[in-house]
Amino acid sequence: MCRIHGYFNTTATARDMRTVAHLQRHGGPDGTGQLTAPRWGLGNNRLALVDLDGGAQPYTGREGRIQVVFNGEIYNHNELRRRLEKKGHTFPDRCDGGILPALYEEYGEAFTEQLDGMYAVAVLDLRTTPTLLLATDHIGMKPLYYRWDPAARSLHFASEIPALLGFGGSARPDPRGLDAYLATRTPFGSDTMVDGVSVLPPATTLTCVLGGVPRTTVRTPADPAARTLLSPALEDHALDVRGTLRHETARLLQADVPVAVITSGGLDSSLVTALACEHGPLHSFNIAYKGRWPFDERHYAREVAQHAGTVHHQVELDPAGFPQLIEETVRHLGQPNADPITLSSHALFAAVHQAGFKAVLTGDAADEVFGGYERMRAAAVAAASGRAWSGAYLDHLAVLPARLRHTLYTAEYRAFVQDTPPIPPAALEALLRGETTVQRRITDFELGLRLPAYHLRRVDHLSMAHSVEARLPFCQPSVVALGRRLPDRLRIHRGQVKRTLYAAAAGLLPASVLERPKQPFTLPVTAMLTPGSALWEYARDSLHPRLLAAGGQLAPDAVEDLFARQAATPDDTTALTLWALLVHEVWRAALPAARRPAEAAA
Repeated sequence: MCRIHGYFNTTATARDMRTVAHLQRHGGPDGTGQLTAPRWGLGNNRLALVDLDGGAQPYTGREGRIQVVFNGEIYNHNELRRRLEKKGHTFPDRCDGGILPALYEEYGEAFTEQLDGMYAVAVLDLRTTPTLLLATDHIGMKPLYYRWDPAARSLHFASEIPALLGFGGSARPDPRGLDAYLATRTPFGSDTMVDGVSVLPPATTLTCVLGGVPRTTVRTPADPAARTLLSPALEDHALDVRGTLRHETARLLQADVPVAVITSGGLDSSLVTALACEHGPLHSFNIAYKGRWPFDERHYAREVAQHAGTVHHQVELDPAGFPQLIEETVRHLGQPNADPITLSSHALFAAVHQAGFKAVLTGDAADEVFGGYERMRAAAVAAASGRAWSGAYLDHLAVLPARLRHTLYTAEYRAFVQDTPPIPPAALEALLRGETTVQRRITDFELGLRLPAYHLRRVDHLSMAHSVEARLPFCQPSVVALGRRLPDRLRIHRGQVKRTLYAAAAGLLPASVLERPKQPFTLPVTAMLTPGSALWEYARDSLHPRLLAAGGQLAPDAVEDLFARQAATPDDTTALTLWALLVHEVWRAALPAARRPAEAAA
């Protein structure tokens, strides 16, 4: 696991490269490496988990004509190494990323088809005209940000937005970003909240020849080979899912450092915990908050830990420290994410690091793969009865419904964004009018757009902020393929979500966990955002009418109305809206160009 960065068809100073490396050193404190030339440069920060004494980057191919920097984990590297050795390749160490130059030499741009893992990789091919290739994994577990300047034909890239900005250039907010953020809780697709900065989507390869223009190719990875279950029985599919998830969880435990587990107390992380502990006792971590709050899951997590036999760590977060923690969290994310759980994730991964762990398994992505969200259930029920489903579904993705969102804007900003869709039009069209069932279209949309943007970047940035690698069994290709192949009735049926996954967990978890009502794994912000609390006072200061007026996008009176409503009759939508606006203003104020009035209304 590493952080990577570089430039192409331009120049950068040694100081620029050191600055960028320093800005993301938290993600790779165990070593640095770089290789530069007049028109290109590659750099990395290493977090050592496999072959602790090897793994120096950039990795170099034969005759030094292929150079690679890599962020991630390749789980089938031993198998690939044996295959490549039979073809005459030799390797100086057993680090997983060390096989990448040879793999590229053998397969060219198609080398990603051989990889099983999570990755963002940069390949510099110097055999003819220098060519840079950037590639991301099948589902977007490892993000890669880039800035392409068409006038200069220059390309810069990095694993994190703040590091990318270390190369210089504009750091202005995207003037349309606020509306997209409130509509989807963080931008979808290749957009970011920073003007001119893009993120490489999942399963995408960007290729640029020196002096040329980048071209991007969206790959369609083949589903892993799997037997087709002819049985319609839920139990047979559940056994298939259990076996596949057991196999992948065991593979993801392989490392030269101890691996821990995150145990929230819900089905997904609890199942990963139970399967991981089949290979011996592990340490588990759970987050809760000082005081008495809704949605406290610590007792469920403790019960799972006792059942699985883990060494359990109960982390308690003090709400009095939220203001400072918000600033740290937003800084590491690099752009706003409206989910209050970002704060908890940041604190939880800090505790994992403090306990001496560099790798941890999580239960993220099970809801997307197996159909676990209430919005999915509601859409399935509505579609089955012939009722409209899309409006309510899209409103559930948003901070607040569309009919309310525009009431927060100044007249100028409302006019500016009214004709700009906040969701990529092609993706929205496929969601609303595709040829498959509503459940399948929603699954494709959630896995392809929402999961990488909203969840996976949060997990990556906030784990790596503390030099911790998060591994995600539910994101493994074999598990995702099983989820995609399930008939609708084995995903959501008669009001029950994640039917097959619940059946797969039967007998592995305490009945109290399997039978408990599903509840959100989130910060109870509605209860915490009350007059007199540290969070309330911080929000009042950050969303001061004078600051909002200077921004030119939010109407100060409308935001004042939100505070009055939350003080009088707290509700989830009002609280989340205030939280989201607070996060946005904290992020905007931290940008170098943020103190100027926004160009949105210009």
